Amino acid sequence: MAKCFIYNTNMLFEIGEQIKKERKRQNISQEKLAHDLGMSRATISQIESGTVQEIGVRKLVKILDYLGLELRVRVAGSPPTLDELREESKQ
Repeated sequence: MAKCFIYNTNMLFEIGEQIKKERKRQNISQEKLAHDLGMSRATISQIESGTVQEIGVRKLVKILDYLGLELRVRVAGSPPTLDELREESKQ
C-alpha cells in the first residue's frame, strides 16, 4: 500500500522532507531521481529543502508516484484520521 501525505498550505516543507526521507530509504540519488523524471537535480534539492519557489501539482505527483507515495487533500483544520495517527506513530 502506498504511503500518503495530507497537504495544506503549510506543509510543502514537510512534503519535501518526506520525499527526501523516502528517496534515501530507497537508496535513490537526487541525480537519478531528477534524470528519470526529466527534472534538474537543483529542482529536486529545492523541493526536498522546502526552498522551491513554485511547484506544479503534476510535477509533485510525478515525484510522489515515482517513489510510491501519494497526495491527499482534506479540509483545513480537520483532525487527523485514525490511519494518519497510526502512520505517524510508526515514524
